[in-house]
Amino acid sequence: MNAAPVRVLVVDDSDTARGLICALIAQDPRLTVCGEAADGRAAVAQAQRLLPAIITMDLRMPVLDGYGAIAEIMDRCATRILVVSDCADAAHAMAAVAGGALDATFKPGLDDGRAFTDRLWLLSGVPVIRHLRARADTGGRAGHATGPAPAAGANHAPAQAGGAVIAIASSTGGPQALARLLPALPAGLNAPVLIAQHISDGFAAGMAQWLAALCPLPVTLAREGELLRPGHIYLADSATDLTLVPGRSLQLCPRASSEIYRPSCDRLLCSVAAVVGRRSIGVILTGMGRDGARGIAAIAAAGGTTVAQDEGTSVVFGMNREAIATGGVQRVLPLEAIAAELVRLVGCAPAFVRGRSA
Repeated sequence: MNAAPVRVLVVDDSDTARGLICALIAQDPRLTVCGEAADGRAAVAQAQRLLPAIITMDLRMPVLDGYGAIAEIMDRCATRILVVSDCADAAHAMAAVAGGALDATFKPGLDDGRAFTDRLWLLSGVPVIRHLRARADTGGRAGHATGPAPAAGANHAPAQAGGAVIAIASSTGGPQALARLLPALPAGLNAPVLIAQHISDGFAAGMAQWLAALCPLPVTLAREGELLRPGHIYLADSATDLTLVPGRSLQLCPRASSEIYRPSCDRLLCSVAAVVGRRSIGVILTGMGRDGARGIAAIAAAGGTTVAQDEGTSVVFGMNREAIATGGVQRVLPLEAIAAELVRLVGCAPAFVRGRSA
């Protein structure tokens, strides 16, 4: 007996956009549209009345925008939410994800139907976390963040040959986790930080912009041939796979067409293990699937240090659970404890420890 189709509430102030999303969903027998809303206030009411399994949410709407609707829905009737936005609005989309949505993707076209409905189907199986509204202050809306200016550490010399390198893997729930973890890393951190976060194409630059507004460390998209610098955060784009090569420079590799999740966490972590060895530090956060488990095992085998986010603080205990199951994870910690552990492992430049910025 076939399971009942997943019920989707479609929210967008554009009749055309709603119509297209509904048409794409209608082509997938696993899904069904249970309702539509043209503004955030109507979306909240429909979510409470219809109790959909998942909601597609536009951000810029009249009456109540997507941010407000996400906050109210997560407070009143916690529901899985996929932000559907323009790539040009990617920084705002990431802020909305930090406010409680599960993920963000571009507004689909006629040729994007299968990829779009596959994402809805996958996300519909993610457990709902009702308390996400309390975390919204870690993200804020793009352009309104109150974090320190991202200038400290920008002029650090390239990382020393024997210095530590931190590599972080994350997927679903990752933006929320990164928005809490990275701002807690102090200026003057004695290691570079490389991040592979599964993300839709076109959204990585906006995510880097959003995180940079939250963090005391500079956050940028990784560039081909760039030399690592301590106290700098490098975010992988989804268009390529980020790896580290001898000489501690970054290499952007063509991604495999078979990759479901991108950029690849395993490729980043395995490359860091190969280049940095026992000074490598691998961190695996919340996420679906098992990408990153092999890379964490590689870092452990190289004599490095491995950390996984615990189940209790994960939106999805998937990637980190798989990594733990391999036996390669040495420390399982709640999200709030990971930044302090990283600082303990790599230290902070003396000038910053004494409270000076020069």
